[in-house]
Order: sequence, then structure tokens, then C-alpha cells
Amino acid sequence: MLKVAILDDYQNISQEFVDLKKLSGKYEFKIFSEPFLDEADAIDKLLDFEALLIMRERTPITKNLIENLNKLKFIITSGLRNKSIDLDAAKKRKIIVSGTESNSNPTCELTWALILGLTKNLKTEVDNMYQGYWQTTVGFELKGKIIGLIGLGNVGSQVAKIAKAFGMQVMAWSENLDLNKCKELDVLPSSKDDLIKTSDYISIHVQGGDRYKDCITMKEFDQMKKTAFLINTARGPIVNEDDLIIALSTNLIMGAGIDVYENEPLPENNKLRFLPNALLTPHIGYVTAENYSIYYTQMIENLEACISGKPIREIK
Repeated sequence: MLKVAILDDYQNISQEFVDLKKLSGKYEFKIFSEPFLDEADAIDKLLDFEALLIMRERTPITKNLIENLNKLKFIITSGLRNKSIDLDAAKKRKIIVSGTESNSNPTCELTWALILGLTKNLKTEVDNMYQGYWQTTVGFELKGKIIGLIGLGNVGSQVAKIAKAFGMQVMAWSENLDLNKCKELDVLPSSKDDLIKTSDYISIHVQGGDRYKDCITMKEFDQMKKTAFLINTARGPIVNEDDLIIALSTNLIMGAGIDVYENEPLPENNKLRFLPNALLTPHIGYVTAENYSIYYTQMIENLEACISGKPIREIK
């Protein structure tokens, strides 16, 4: 039987979306619901597996990991992109890498949950209600405010449409900004500096990787309005985390809504956890029943296709 590892199933929930028992005559599954301690731990525990079913950008599938897993034949990830897989190393070993489809709307929905949570001080007010207090803060209105979008792709475009429904002005910047899309959505194309200086809300919707690493640092925080809010539902390294902590703790900006981090799961002693103006969620932008159904169903479809010698949804 083919030995298959399901990695980083934090909630031990994959079995709710695929019937692993039904496949037990063909495959031997093992679910890893905890992150590995380090790469050496991952190598030790995955040595005997021929296929890895992984959740995008949780466990890094590095060159060293790939070179040390001698039995590995297939890597199947959620999503059709995964920058944490060393594709060159996989190709060298003739390991087939494939992915799944994914809904982008949940990330847009979470973006607005964070924006509204910050705007209406929901974290403070909800906590205070349970403590017996009544009306302890004053919120803001979205109408007439400016939201600056770093990235106007699938998610950014959805965020822009909802911003317009709230009566907000929308600006956008990225290194490959589509001006036709800006015109279509009635979004003002902007330079990065103008967006940073002008926006009341800055929301990040670009891909991870070297291009946008440290896109937001102390330089940008110093330029932002003191009343500005930063939202990041994209990738943690896009915002320099140390600088974000300083900006929030010294009130350089009003607050931040963050769903993604430099290291995930976010360490228990990370200073972000203790800042009252940080609204934090545990990378749940894509965590929905609908997405998980797509991920795990298509992972099994991909695995079956690989076994039959006719791979589908390959990532090269």
C-alpha cells in the first residue's frame, strides 16, 4: 500500500471531508495535526512516506527535505501555487507536484471582518460586555474614508467592490497594477508612497515571495496617518513584524488586523498577542468548509491520477 502523510491538519478535520477508511485498502494514511519541531523532525517522521498531502505554506517543502525523503514520489498541495515547495528540487527527483482549486472570496470576507472589527472596536467592546461594562469606546464610519489596496488581483478586486458599496474611496498600487482593471472598478491608480500617506485603511492583497518581502517597514509606518489601520490577510513576511510591533506599541498607527505571520502558528510569547490595538486571527482567511471540501476532495483525485500515471493539476 502507498504510504500517504496528511500534513498540518491542525484541527484533525481532513477526515470530515474525505472518507479515508474507504480508501484504506489502497493507501495507508497518517495524519499529522501538529507542526513539526523543525526540519530534522519532519525528515525523521516522513522518511517512509511516498506521498505528502499538504496545506499551502504550512510545512516548508525545502530542497533539503526533498533530498532526504528517498521514497517520496508525489507532493499534493492545496491551491495551485505554493511558494514553500522547492519545485526545482522536486523536478530533479522526478517528484510530481500538483495542486487544487481554491475559493478566493473567504479571504475578502475576512478582510472586511477585520476592517469592521477595528473600526467599531469590537474586540474591546465584546470583552467589556462580558465584564459588565457598557459603551467604552467611540468607533468610526467607513463612508468617505480612503482605502488603499496593495494588490488588485482576485481578492483585491473583491475588496474594492465592497469598499465602493460602503461609500469609500479606493486607491491601488502594485508593481504590475492593471490600469484597465482600475478603470473598470473605479479605483484610483497610485504610487506606493501616495497610497501609504493618504489611506485611512491599507489592505494587502499581493502574493508572497521576494518581490514584496518587507513591503511595509518602519519607513512606511512613519509615513502613514496616525489614524490609519493596516490589514494583512496575504502573507506575513510582506510586513516586517518587528516594525509592526513597534508601530502599534508606540501608536504610530491606530491599529492593525492581521491574519498571517512570519512564523506560523504564531508563537505564544509573540508580542503581537499582547497589543490592545492588534486584532489577530490564526490564518483563517481560507479556512472554510467550502474550501476544505475542495482541497481534500481534489487532493485525493490528484493522488489517484498520479497512481494511474495520468497526473492532473500539475504545478511546474
